[in-house]
Order: sequence, then C-alpha cells, then structure tokens
Amino acid sequence: MFTGIIETIGIVEKLDTEQDNLHISVSSPISADLRIDQSLAHNGVCLTIVKTSGNIHTVTAVAETLSKTNLGSLKTGDLVNLERCTLMNGRLDGHIVQGHVDQKGQCISVTETSGSWLYTFKYDSNLGNITVEKGSITVNGVSLTVVNSQDGEFSVAIIPYTHEHTNFKTITEGSSVNLEFDIIGKYVAKLMNKGN
Repeated sequence: MFTGIIETIGIVEKLDTEQDNLHISVSSPISADLRIDQSLAHNGVCLTIVKTSGNIHTVTAVAETLSKTNLGSLKTGDLVNLERCTLMNGRLDGHIVQGHVDQKGQCISVTETSGSWLYTFKYDSNLGNITVEKGSITVNGVSLTVVNSQDGEFSVAIIPYTHEHTNFKTITEGSSVNLEFDIIGKYVAKLMNKGN
C-alpha cells in the first residue's frame, strides 16, 4: 500500500524487452537502499524489485501492466515518480493508494496561474471510474485533490513543491498519465450500480 506522497524522482537508465515483458532499470537516490522482492511504485504502478546494482534498480512490467499504464512508452532519460510502501506506524499524509492503475488518462491543458499550475486530464468514463469534487485522485502516483470534476474529465492544482519534486514538470498537453481512482469511490460506485 502507498500514500501518493512521492519520495523521489528516478531516471530511466535502460529498457530491455523479453517476450512481452519490459525490464526497466532506474537510477535514484533510494535505489542503493532497495532489496530484491520489495515493492516500489513507479509513476503509481506497484512493481517488484528484481535486481539492484549500486544506485540502479530493475523492475519488470508484464503485458497487462504495459497495456493499462504509460510505462510502455518510457524512454531512456525519462523521469519516473518513486514511492516506497507505506510504513504502518506513521501518518498517512496522502490517501490510500494501492499502486494498481485503473487506466491511462491524457493531459488536455496546462495553465500556469499565480504561483501554481492547473492541469486538466481526460479519461474514458465508460470504464466505470469516476471523480468527485474535492475527492482524491492519483496521477502518476501523486496523491491529489480533484477540482472541476466532470464526466470523463477533471483538473488538479499543482503547487511549486510538487511541480519541482515530481515528473509533473514534464507533463504537457497530450501527455499520457497513469490514473488510480479513489478506492472508496470505486467501491461506492460498484455498490450503487449493483443490480443494474
């Protein structure tokens, strides 16, 4: 389990394909502290560490993961948001995040305001996912509050700290992002639709 509070940014150093799998090697300030079998969220996707070497760790994404997330479009040099699993003896600063991406979204606008940025994303609402005004959403693993919630579209406001310390600074109009919708909202939506 995660909280959506990004710990650090990693840099994609190498990408290797093996049949339908993609091995992703990432350098980061926390890579040297990781061990094989640990879970680590990459752009909000929970992946297992399969190899470590100095300040580089490697994870493997299978075909299902690649089809549901933006990991398949990674290139060498890309920045990825990293978060280690939550310790259950501390504060939950973001919200409950599973690291199971529901679907990809697309950035449709970025507006710089007085000291912050407003990002607007669209997504396929036919897949049963919803947002609610002032509810939680995870974008590329970042826990955020929804504003301007509409059917298939929502916005988030990004403060300078988040802009600087996550890969939001690389998101532009047309960028593909990973979306994990709020777990409580997903259960409520499923219960409301039960029997329909």
